[in-house]
Amino acid sequence: MMSSIWHCPIKWYFRFYISVCPMTYQFSISRFFGLVFLLPLLFSSCKEKATTDKQHKFTNALIDETSPYLLQHAHNPVNWRAWTQEALDDAKKENKLVLVSIGYSSCHWCHVMEEETFEDEEVAKIMNENFISIKVDREERPDIDQIYQIAIQMINNNEGGWPLNAIVLPNGKPIYLGTYHTKEQWSQVLVRMSKLYHEDPEKAEEYADGLANGIQDVNSITPSSDFKNISKKTLVESIENWKQNWDLEWGGDLGDQKFMIPVNLSFLLDYAVLNNDALAKAHVKNTLDKMVMGGVYDHVGGGFFRYSTDAQWKIPHFEKMLYDNAQLLSLYSKAYTVYKDLNYRKIVLEIAGFLEREMKNVEGGYYAAIDSESEGEEGEYYIWQAEELKEVLKEDIDLFSKYYNVQTDKVWENGTYVLHNLIDDKAFSKTNKVSIADLNTAKTQWKKVLLEVRKKRVVPKTDDKIIISWNALLINGFVDAYKAFGQKEFLDRAEGIFEFIREKGFRKNQLVHSYKKNSKRSDGFLEDYAFLIDASLNLYGATLKSDYLDFAMKLNEQVETKFADAPSGMYTFSENQELISKIIKTDDGFWPSPNAVMAHNLFRLGHINYDTELLKKSTAMLSAMVPMVKMYASNYSKWNSLVIHNTYPFYEIVVVGKNALPLIQSLNQEYIANALVIGSTLESELPLFKGRYIDDNTFIYVCQNSTCKLPVATVEEAMAQLEKF
Repeated sequence: MMSSIWHCPIKWYFRFYISVCPMTYQFSISRFFGLVFLLPLLFSSCKEKATTDKQHKFTNALIDETSPYLLQHAHNPVNWRAWTQEALDDAKKENKLVLVSIGYSSCHWCHVMEEETFEDEEVAKIMNENFISIKVDREERPDIDQIYQIAIQMINNNEGGWPLNAIVLPNGKPIYLGTYHTKEQWSQVLVRMSKLYHEDPEKAEEYADGLANGIQDVNSITPSSDFKNISKKTLVESIENWKQNWDLEWGGDLGDQKFMIPVNLSFLLDYAVLNNDALAKAHVKNTLDKMVMGGVYDHVGGGFFRYSTDAQWKIPHFEKMLYDNAQLLSLYSKAYTVYKDLNYRKIVLEIAGFLEREMKNVEGGYYAAIDSESEGEEGEYYIWQAEELKEVLKEDIDLFSKYYNVQTDKVWENGTYVLHNLIDDKAFSKTNKVSIADLNTAKTQWKKVLLEVRKKRVVPKTDDKIIISWNALLINGFVDAYKAFGQKEFLDRAEGIFEFIREKGFRKNQLVHSYKKNSKRSDGFLEDYAFLIDASLNLYGATLKSDYLDFAMKLNEQVETKFADAPSGMYTFSENQELISKIIKTDDGFWPSPNAVMAHNLFRLGHINYDTELLKKSTAMLSAMVPMVKMYASNYSKWNSLVIHNTYPFYEIVVVGKNALPLIQSLNQEYIANALVIGSTLESELPLFKGRYIDDNTFIYVCQNSTCKLPVATVEEAMAQLEKF
């Protein structure tokens, strides 16, 4: 079952009584407005099936699209169309319901349903005669996905996922939502919903209006000017509520599955240090270690898989997403500055190596995802047979098998193994009487050999869309790696992605959401702008190049023009309000809330430019979110990071002079949880630098609330001032 990782506060417009049938996993939903719906919903998570070279009996309108996900359905017998207003208008003209099926290219259960159901000619006949059928790539149109994910969570106790199948009126309002269905279940749903629409359209309209109102209610934010509610007490209470759900043995939050949520761990790391919370600090360390030891990490090729299907991080869902690995690059770099664990440096290098080797586009951007399946089998590219390992590793097999749990009681499926550790290297070294140095040498050789073997296998498919927001996250990942380790190649990669976006990510001076050669590029969403502003500011801080600051300020002006929502004081998800509700995304998901990122951007720009209006807006946005932050900390970590900025001393560490850059680099290798580190090698009129440039000297100024200590010349002196401030 694919669980939603965010909480949706809603106004209930109906009551559902759910009974679960263990034989069919069907949910029956009792009376709503006197109508009984039988909704077969089987929830799952996601990936694609391999295509085969053959003559195609059917071809539909998706053949003209460039999205890998849509193209995978171009030869279904279903008359699929892409999402357009024309498709909705045709449904109205023909008096048909609209079927909206949402997924993405590496979604396993999306393509199980395709193979079982959408490739079936009998099912296609029902769909073609009674529905206008629309396929949506949720990575290309996250706004459409967001609308209907909210709806399904409203009726299914916060459970959502992909494939997401919605049956909607021609105006887009849903009357049915579900995830994976068998052929039989789907056929029943189609007949039932079509019959309802034509025999009792008023009931269908009434139900759809109730759901649409609920969606609008979820996206309703009440502004707040009560800045007193932003306090350390609120912060501590939110964490204490969250602690009850921590898995102190295996890391992460309690649950049958484990997702890596880097924004949560990054916030907890700051909180643990600033609040001197030993339990939180140990929990973050344990989580980071257990993730790396588990099968959710690719021990041969580097990089993380999407999530663990169990509570011990052992067996992953094998797709690899750019957004996960981009954020984890940042997280392990940051964690290194706190824990000084050399293994974290190794992990960062391996993630970076994987990204460069397997996900980089020749033009400079990075692809969206790598499939979990090859040769029609989940994880086939990544799993191992014991005999195969024995043949390749020869005399090393005994030590290897102990280290990576290739034991008969650890077998996965069909006699295969997913490599993972159960104890750390220090304990393993002691138990098996092998030195750490010899173990590291052996591991390096094992990975080299196995990677070469793996390269000969059928490689999983790559979704070659280049998504701007995810690439902006990767800019941050490389910048943070550069800050932590001082390796110029990381900064070069970050700047390379930025140049790619500047060249390919704009159309008519407007940011787009994704890029693919000859693709129909959609306008950028709030997350694209917010994440790219954040990345630009990070590049500015690391390089001291004012062009990055100018770029961020220009994008920020566009955000105000395109997305500002006066009634809520927030920003809408998209500029064009073509859907049944505006979307104001405030909770974190697999990546941070774009509104929370914008609040951080305003906070930083406010400090850089001494702009009190930007600071005030950032604080107002945060104030409105305090009730949710307090109750559901794990879903609002990016906001909680801003609570830290507003409740603990926030420092401006300013380096001015010809030798500012090496001092900035040294400062960045220190862990400073609550500070803006910024510098200039030239005379500047920016408020932070004005009047501070001296030709023959470079000084560090440590400031808080417009009060600065005496300038100092060394990082050691500056750190001492921070401790005594």
